[in-house]
This record gives sequence, structure tokens and C-alpha cells, in this order.
Amino acid sequence: MDKNAINAVLKKIRDTETAKGNPRTKEIVNRIVQDLFYTIEDLDVQPEEFWVAVNYLTEAGRSGEYGLIAAGLGFEHFLDLRMDEAEARAGVVGGTPRTIEGPLYVAGAPETLGEARLDNGSEPGEVLFMQGQVLDDGGKPLAGALVEVWHANHLGGYSHFDQSQPAFNLRRSIRTDAQGRYRFRSVVPLGYSVPPNGATDALLKQLGRHGSRPAHIHFFVSAPGHRKLTTQINIEGDPLLWDDFAFATREGLVPALVRVTDPAILDAYQVSAPFSSIDFNFTLHVDRPALPHAEIVRPRASA
Repeated sequence: MDKNAINAVLKKIRDTETAKGNPRTKEIVNRIVQDLFYTIEDLDVQPEEFWVAVNYLTEAGRSGEYGLIAAGLGFEHFLDLRMDEAEARAGVVGGTPRTIEGPLYVAGAPETLGEARLDNGSEPGEVLFMQGQVLDDGGKPLAGALVEVWHANHLGGYSHFDQSQPAFNLRRSIRTDAQGRYRFRSVVPLGYSVPPNGATDALLKQLGRHGSRPAHIHFFVSAPGHRKLTTQINIEGDPLLWDDFAFATREGLVPALVRVTDPAILDAYQVSAPFSSIDFNFTLHVDRPALPHAEIVRPRASA
């Protein structure tokens, strides 16, 4: 079809918008429809292909995989980059890099002061201690900051979504002490893949891509008057460290993983075998009215 003919169809559709509606919704939806019309024409998308896509989207919704698809197609990473750019234009630079939240946060994890144990004592894997401080962008410790942490078990499952795990397994909220310190004990996480033969897996296979993630630990870090940080750290040495299907690995988020074998330290930490340790400080920026919201409003699970 000639583009003028396509534009005439688009105008006919827009002319039906006789009620006030929502101007922002109109602007976005009309742009998406226009771009899809052009895509169908430019790539000669056939009716059978169109309806395969519609059915795929329906099934993906039923399986609840849109969050994974958004990460896998780079949308969530792109939103982070746009936020970085907006902050840089306002002179906000440095600090701990943000990276994607993913779809598996659960609100309401038990809160402790200073330190916490994430696992229930029966998780397989090497013991991990991770510790550090929450600081402001001038290097001052932030007492009472909230460090929310969550990660997958050795099978790649997250508690709440994986009903075989205890409630809030590998999830905690830690309030920093007077020196802004936090510490937790857990097990070293492993990488995992999207559900096999699910909607995300099917799409990635069509694109010639894998659906695996390197080992990582998620964080929300917040303090009054400061911009909330959404981030992850990756486990050093993972073979997929820089080949994450969700594009979440970023410079500054791969801390050193130190293996501790000294018997005196093992005794002090009350563990019987060598363990891994990570030191990592989070730096938060002071919030400013002109900046885009760092607290992203989106549907999340709650227990």
C-alpha cells in the first residue's frame, strides 16, 4: 500500500476519538498503531503471521511472562539508560549504578537491624557473607537506610513464586546500623534460565538467543531524602557474566568474591567450612524535585 493510503486509514481510526478520553493514552496508542501498520506494510507481514503474534501475546499473558519478555527484549535496560541520561543532564553522576528490577520482587520481607540470614539453613551451596555500608554521595554513612535483598535458590526459583520454598526464603529487609552498615548470610547463588518451553524461551529461540542469566543478587536501597536505588550485583567468575539475556550486568556491579579459609575467621563466623565473602558499599544520591521519580510505580507481588 501507498503510505498516503495507510495514513488515510490511520486518520479514519483517529477520527472516531470523539470523546475526551485520556490525551496521553491517545498519543501513545496512536503512535504504536501507526508504527505497527508501517511495520506490517514494510515487512509484508501476512495475516497468518499476525494472528500467530496475537495468540503468542495471549498465551504469554496467561503464563505471566511479560516481565521476562520485557527484560529479554531490552526494554527494562533501556528504561534504566534513559533514567541515567536524565540524571546526567541534571548533574547527577557517579554513585552505585542502577540496573533492572526484574519481575520477582515480593513486598513485606521480614525486617532486621544491621544483619540478617536469608536462607533457612537447608539451602545447598557454599555459605556467602555480604557486607558493606550505605553512603550518601558525599561518603557519609546513612543510618537507618533500608536494604531489601532477594535472590534465587540453586534451582533458579524465587520464593513466593516457587511454592516449594518457605515464605520469604532468600529474601530479607535490613535496616542499616548507626554507621550505615549492613550484613547478611546466605548461599552463593547460581545462574538460571527462563522457564523451558515457555513464552520467553520460545521467542528467544526464534531470535537465535539464549534465555540464561548469570548468578546475581537483587537490591532495593532507600533512605529518606535520597533517590531509591534499584540494582543487582553479579557473582564474579560466572561464565555468563557479560552475556546476560536481560542485559543487567553493568560496570561497577561485579564485586570481588573472596574465598575465606582461615580457621580463625571460620570460627569467628561460626561456620565449619570455607565460605565466600563480598564487600560492597551502596552510594545513594540526594533527591531533587526536578529529577524523574526513582521510585517506579508498577504492579508487584506482596505476601
